[in-house]
Amino acid sequence: MIGKITGVVDYIGEDHVLIETAGVGYILYCAPGTLAALPGPGEVASLYTELVVREDLLQLLGFRTVAEREWHRLLTTVQGVGAKASLSILGALGPDGVSRAIALGDTTAVRAAPGVGPKLAARIVNELKDKAPAIMALGAKAGRQAEPRTTGGGTAAARKPAAMSEPAPNSAAVTADALSALVNLGYDRGEAAGAVAEAAHRAEDPTAEELIKAALKLLARSL
Repeated sequence: MIGKITGVVDYIGEDHVLIETAGVGYILYCAPGTLAALPGPGEVASLYTELVVREDLLQLLGFRTVAEREWHRLLTTVQGVGAKASLSILGALGPDGVSRAIALGDTTAVRAAPGVGPKLAARIVNELKDKAPAIMALGAKAGRQAEPRTTGGGTAAARKPAAMSEPAPNSAAVTADALSALVNLGYDRGEAAGAVAEAAHRAEDPTAEELIKAALKLLARSL
């Protein structure tokens, strides 16, 4: 099973990238945001992968973080959500946005993804709401680990991956820390996830302490 590919970007297409490693070129289909964050041809990139196996198809999908890949796996467990719809949702919202929308039960946000209607959005939120906290917690690791990338120059063997661009990588770790703190205080994981998601949506780049305080106020109001 291929779980991650690191290699030299050969070219970036409209919905996929070709990455060459050890003399083999792999085509990975990705969300638009993932493709936009990749370095240019000749530079090194690293993507987590998921293999789609169908009777008439073998297809690799590429993701910037483990959290993004896990959301894809969860989304595709919902009836009516295939790989294309999952990438559309992740492309529209990003993994943090998906976590926030589902934790808050925000079907309108999910419907922002092309091809997702109101019934499907409601089904996604209803079936995955209880699973959002686990992926939000997983974001702590994703937020603390840089995704590989390089700047150009030198041979492929000499080039070393550096951090691949992604908006506010620490926000996932802050959210996960706040969620963990509330759960340790005895709050239900689902309620805590909803409060943290709403508090994060209202604030701009909050610290974990600020997020915990804001979430506690929201939880107190709901009592």
